[in-house]
Amino acid sequence: MAGRRGGYLARMGTPEITLHRGDITTAEVDAVVNAANSGLLGGGGVDGAIHRAGGPEILEACRELRRTTLPDGLPTGQAVATTAGRLPARWVIHTVGPVYAKSEDRSELLASAYRESLRVADEVGARTVAFPAVSAGVYGWPLDDAARIAVTTVRITESAVREARFILFSDQVFDAFARAAASSG
Repeated sequence: MAGRRGGYLARMGTPEITLHRGDITTAEVDAVVNAANSGLLGGGGVDGAIHRAGGPEILEACRELRRTTLPDGLPTGQAVATTAGRLPARWVIHTVGPVYAKSEDRSELLASAYRESLRVADEVGARTVAFPAVSAGVYGWPLDDAARIAVTTVRITESAVREARFILFSDQVFDAFARAAASSG
């Protein structure tokens, strides 16, 4: 299936999924996905690391989004792109994953964060995208379930992205994503 994006013809398919143990801020890809908070102004974990490594250009781009199109912040499950500043990537795709709650099934919001990130990657023309384990850190999502949702969603989402590279910060997270990748196809 092919679609027209930004004045060029993009071949739609599903991305090849690769797993890597390491630091997402050093990924040499077209776009890095940031597990952001809705305020878009930096934070801890992946968000803080991306803002620190990318420099003030990312923060300024996020402030501009807050001044203009996102005055109330980025809603959970949505995504938006900015410059990558000093990162090796060209863009940062900020997405807000849900906070885990035992009393409410928010898995569709987590899946949406991955789908929307791929949609934004298509909009900007990114063909290689690095993902962190969205919501699996301070947002408390159980690791095996977060990995299953991430891998399954990316595997079934049509996109012009050729490679979805999960860059995982610990052996424990890497192992969970490896299990999810093995069991989903």
